[in-house]
Amino acid sequence: MGNPQITQDDFEADFMFDREAETMPRKAIAGLQQERLSWSLRRAYENVPHYRRAFDAAGVTPDRLKSTADLRHFPFTVKTDLRDNYPFDIFATPVNKLARLHASSGTTGKPTVVGYTAGDLDRWAGLMARSMAGAGARPGDILHNAYGYGLFTGGLGAHCGAEKLGCVVVPISGGGTERQVMLLKDFGPGVLCSTPSYALNIAEVAEGMGVDIAALPVRRGLFGAEPWSNEMRAELDRRLGLKSVDVYGLSEIMGPGVACECDVARDGLHGWEDHFLFEVIDPETLEPLAMGEVGELVITTLTKEAMPMIRYRTRDITRLTDEPCICGRTHLRIMRVTGRDDDMMIIRGVNVYPSQIEAVLVGLDGLSPHYQIRLFKQGALDAISVDVEILPGTPDSDADLAARAQQVRHHIKSVIGVSSDVCAKRPGEVPRSEGKAVRVLDQR
Repeated sequence: MGNPQITQDDFEADFMFDREAETMPRKAIAGLQQERLSWSLRRAYENVPHYRRAFDAAGVTPDRLKSTADLRHFPFTVKTDLRDNYPFDIFATPVNKLARLHASSGTTGKPTVVGYTAGDLDRWAGLMARSMAGAGARPGDILHNAYGYGLFTGGLGAHCGAEKLGCVVVPISGGGTERQVMLLKDFGPGVLCSTPSYALNIAEVAEGMGVDIAALPVRRGLFGAEPWSNEMRAELDRRLGLKSVDVYGLSEIMGPGVACECDVARDGLHGWEDHFLFEVIDPETLEPLAMGEVGELVITTLTKEAMPMIRYRTRDITRLTDEPCICGRTHLRIMRVTGRDDDMMIIRGVNVYPSQIEAVLVGLDGLSPHYQIRLFKQGALDAISVDVEILPGTPDSDADLAARAQQVRHHIKSVIGVSSDVCAKRPGEVPRSEGKAVRVLDQR
């Protein structure tokens, strides 16, 4: 089964969707960024009342920009700015001139609404196609798209990018996991797109159906929309028999395709600097950090027409590197996002990210990779409890589960340095994901 036009050699070939842009000399990238940044600042200032007020309050105008380094003088944009200007006041283009609207779920308040002109959609599809090609997708490849369709940007973003690249798209969206497995088996796609947690769910359901999913033609997984660890990557590679590649994006900036790993190195996400300017700041002082220092990622759009974003604080913790990549692409790399600074938990004075706990748990002997963290109060202090799940066939008496919980508790303490309650559960008792995984339940 599978697409007879696609071979393993095709996946490994030196292929770029937009070679001229992807291998642009660093000096040329800087010059293009300077030109496009000036345009983006002016468009925001002249067309969005929020930006005019923010720039004026900071004592800057677009004329203040003499080089990209001057961007540090301009104010940040945060998610509440989008909610305060709900639904359309953050747009630089009249709504009746737009081609599409997307929005967040709004689970923590008003949704954040994002708009796109026809030109924005074309650029988005091109950048997603560029990302997919870098991740190993090829024209003519069947691509199984299990990202959710609708107001969430993941499904349509991946869909349009895959079509732009020339892939054959299976627009299955999320859910109906047994049907997903059937189509993966019957259609033989070369590429799977989903959140990493849902890919894991697909693998587990396939095993329960007696399907050897690792033996299917799928050879690349483009996984994103949630932080995931290298340990999770190894688990996905092993369970699904593919090469897992990280793709990054935010709806406020564009959607998926802002950056993507290459399948050659899988060592940092190439951020497309011809369309975005990336900074890392100290989240406490808000001062820019040097290349290589760890801090909060800030992104400015350079070509967005409908909704320019100026110094948007992503809350994602990472670092940047401009060291050459073995794939030949020249754009800087965003090293793996380890978590969000608003997801950080402070447990008895120890800073802990969910991804750190995942890295400890995934691959532990006798444990499945499914887990959930609960935050609760213990007196005046925050405390955590971790639900883990044993593998099928593992001894599961109450005494066995208690011993397993004690083992995991000791392992978390020895590796991360934080004390936690641990509850070991039987197979299937930790909730599964059909989209973005809910890893942390805040019960404080």
